[in-house]
Amino acid sequence: MRKKPADGATPGRHRPRFDPTVPSAWSGWALGRALVVLLVLGVLKIPHMMDVTSDVKVIYQGWAEVLRSGTFPMDDVTWQYPPLAALVMLAPLAVPASYFVGFLVLIGVFDALGMGLLLRLRRSGRDRAAAGVWLWVVVPPLLGPTLYARFDLVVTVVAMAALVALVRRPRLAGVLTAVGAMLKVWPVLLLIGAGRGRRWLQVAAAFALSGALVGFLFLVSTHGAFSFLGFQEGRGIEVESVGALPFLFASVFLHWQGTVAMNYGSLEVLGPHVATMSGLMVASSVIAFALLALWRLRVRHWTPATAADAGLTAVLLFVVTSRVISPQYMLWLVGLAAVCLTLRGSVMRPVAWLVAVAVPVTTVEFPFMFGELTGRTELGLVIIGSRNLLLLAAAVLAFVRLWRATVSSSSPDLPQLADAVAPERDPAQRDSAEVSA
Repeated sequence: MRKKPADGATPGRHRPRFDPTVPSAWSGWALGRALVVLLVLGVLKIPHMMDVTSDVKVIYQGWAEVLRSGTFPMDDVTWQYPPLAALVMLAPLAVPASYFVGFLVLIGVFDALGMGLLLRLRRSGRDRAAAGVWLWVVVPPLLGPTLYARFDLVVTVVAMAALVALVRRPRLAGVLTAVGAMLKVWPVLLLIGAGRGRRWLQVAAAFALSGALVGFLFLVSTHGAFSFLGFQEGRGIEVESVGALPFLFASVFLHWQGTVAMNYGSLEVLGPHVATMSGLMVASSVIAFALLALWRLRVRHWTPATAADAGLTAVLLFVVTSRVISPQYMLWLVGLAAVCLTLRGSVMRPVAWLVAVAVPVTTVEFPFMFGELTGRTELGLVIIGSRNLLLLAAAVLAFVRLWRATVSSSSPDLPQLADAVAPERDPAQRDSAEVSA
C-alpha cells in the first residue's frame, strides 16, 4: 500500500526541503562583497590603506588597448600570463562603462559563480556540509580591495569548477583545467589528483586536446601569444616569498648589503647570494614535484575528496617554494580549501583553517603595512614571517595528511564515490519507499 500524495503534489516527486543556509549565505556574501566594492571604489576609506587599483586602471587597461589590436604586449616584461588571460583583459571593454567598472562587473560575476558552485556541491552531498560555503563567504573579503583589484578570482573559480568536475565528469575536468592553465598556469597542478586508470586518461586527453586547441588558435590569430615564457625566466626573489625571508632577517640583524627594488614587475630582493637562493627555490619546487609524483605512485586509497585534497596540497607546495608570493595567491588556496571542506571525507579541514588565518595576516602586510616590509623593519619582518610560516605549516600538514589518508592507512574510514556525491534523500522519499516495500 502506498501513501496518498498530498493535494497538489505530483506522485513520485517531492518538493526539496527549505535550506536556511542558502539565503543566509547569499546575504553574507552580498554584504562582504559590497564592502569590498566600496573599498575598491574609494567610497569607504581606511587609514593607511594603499590604493591597489592601479593594476586595473593602468596596467590591465593598457594591456587591453594593446591586445585589441591582435598583438600581445611583447615589449612589456610584466606581461607574464598565458594567452587566454588576454580575454580577461579584453572583457571589460564590452561593458558600457569605464574599463574599471567593467572589470569589477566581470570579477563580481565570477565571484557569484564560485558561490553558486559551492552551494550546488553542498546540496549534492549526503552530509550537506556548509563549512566550505561559509569559508568562501567570510575569508575572501578579508583580502580587502585586492580581492576585486586583480584577475585571480576568475582563475580560482575555474579551478574550483575543475575540482568539482573531477568527481564525476573527468572530460569536463580536463577541459576546465586546461582553461585555467591557459589563464594562469598554476591550475595544471590539479592534474596530480585526477584519479587513476581510465579516469586519468580521460582527464589527461581532454586537458591536452583543449590546451593544444587554445594554443593553436592564439598562435594563428595573434602575435606573441607565448612571449610570457621568456619573461617568467627572468624573475628573481620577490620580497613576500619564503625565499626572501633569510635576506630580510639578514638585512635587519646582520646588515646584509642588498636592497629591495622593482624588478620584472614586482619588488624583489637584489644583492649578494640572491641568485643562489633563486636556484634553491627552483630546486625546492622540483623536490615538491618529486614528492607528489611519489605519492601518485604509492597511493592506495582513492575517494572523490582525494582529487581536491591533492590539488590543494600541490598548490600549497608550489606556492611556498615559488620565488613569488603575491597577496592574491591566497585566493587560490581559499578557493581550493572551500571545495575540500564541501566534499565529504576531505582530510584538509585543519589545513583550510591555517589558510584562513593566513589571509588577514596577508592583508595586514598588504595593503596596510607594505612600507614596513619594503623598508625592512622588524615589524614588517614579523608580519611577513608569520604569514609565510603559516603557509609552510599548511603545506607540510597537507602533504602529511594526504599521505596518511591515502598511502599509510590500511583501512581508512573514508566514503566511497556514491556516498560523497549522492543527493541526500528527502525523509518523505524514505517513508514512501518503506511503505511500498
